[in-house]
Amino acid sequence: MRARGVSRREAAALVGVHARTAHDWDRGIRQIGHSRLHSDGRLVDYRTGTTTMVGMDTLTPTLAALSRPLHPRYVTLEEREKIADMRREGASLRTIGRALGRPASTIKREIDTYTDEAGRYRPYAAHRAWTQSRARAKEAKLAQPGRLRDYVIAKLGVKWSPEQIHNVLIKEFPDDEDMRVSTETIYQAIYVQARGGLKREVTAALRTGRGRRRPHRSPDQRASRFVDPMVMISDRPPEVADRAVPGHWEGDLIIGKDGASAIATLVERHTRYVMLAHLPGGAHDALTVRDALIATIGGLPQHLRASLTWDQGAEMALHKQFSIATGTNVYFCDPHSPWQRGSNENTNGLLRQYFPKGTDLSVHGPAELELVAAELNGRPRKTLNWDNPAERLRDLLQTT
Repeated sequence: MRARGVSRREAAALVGVHARTAHDWDRGIRQIGHSRLHSDGRLVDYRTGTTTMVGMDTLTPTLAALSRPLHPRYVTLEEREKIADMRREGASLRTIGRALGRPASTIKREIDTYTDEAGRYRPYAAHRAWTQSRARAKEAKLAQPGRLRDYVIAKLGVKWSPEQIHNVLIKEFPDDEDMRVSTETIYQAIYVQARGGLKREVTAALRTGRGRRRPHRSPDQRASRFVDPMVMISDRPPEVADRAVPGHWEGDLIIGKDGASAIATLVERHTRYVMLAHLPGGAHDALTVRDALIATIGGLPQHLRASLTWDQGAEMALHKQFSIATGTNVYFCDPHSPWQRGSNENTNGLLRQYFPKGTDLSVHGPAELELVAAELNGRPRKTLNWDNPAERLRDLLQTT
């Protein structure tokens, strides 16, 4: 506007700044806090009168912050200009809010906070004041020497976890707010050495002994543990979930003492019929489990081996080969979701009457497993209207 011949006072009024600010702009001067930066690099503090020289390629953070991209929740400089323009036109708070896509309360708070003593809302002055009021980076809590830092180091030295330290600080110093530190702050102090404040050797006190944080991924970001991709339970056909159609199985292993032996368990969802697969020598590697499942399920009619739902145990690494050999689709549960195989989990609990935890399961041969399965299949079930699984499976075989 000045280049088009508009007077300084008129241009200042139109953009919502003080005439003195416009005068500084005409002379190439920018205000930074309580100082003025001249075009020749002089930075004059008008409170103390001191002058320093700065390179023009190293503008202060305050100036840089004026044009820095902001999170959408913050009012931008352009929005502040719009507020000032609409205020001069007499627009209401709600009208301004609708124009900016913000609540009227946000507009009111903005105007109330940054209106000067003369009752004027000046957008550039408001943006500078807001920029200077934003939170500044401060030294990490545990980087500062003192009682809190000494306490944390001492407790880490005797193998306390960060969570234990956090909670005991509250218990031991209930009235001392200076003796407070969150669990995450302690971890940050250990893992982020540039800002954390604790020496690298403190890492040895952590139970994991890791010097770097291990990222935690959500289930959909985890890399598949098998070469052949898994088909998840969410992709399982709806008829499997409602148990109306027979031929859909749930499977798992029950593990013996020290993980050295196992038995594969299978439960049919519609009839609750149980089959136990013998694992020679109790071995439960992928190859042994594959062969045992093929031998157990492969003898069923095709319509009774439609699908098998399993957890993501390594024993099912050869699931693709099992599917090809039997024509049975394999679906995998989500991590840590045993309820997605509810019938199998319940059956495994019943089987512990026969195969207690902490015992060697390799001593049980195929004949004994068949006997145990027959006992379970002969028990009447409330969910089957007091029929037993063997009767329900017999009926299915006779009608097909």
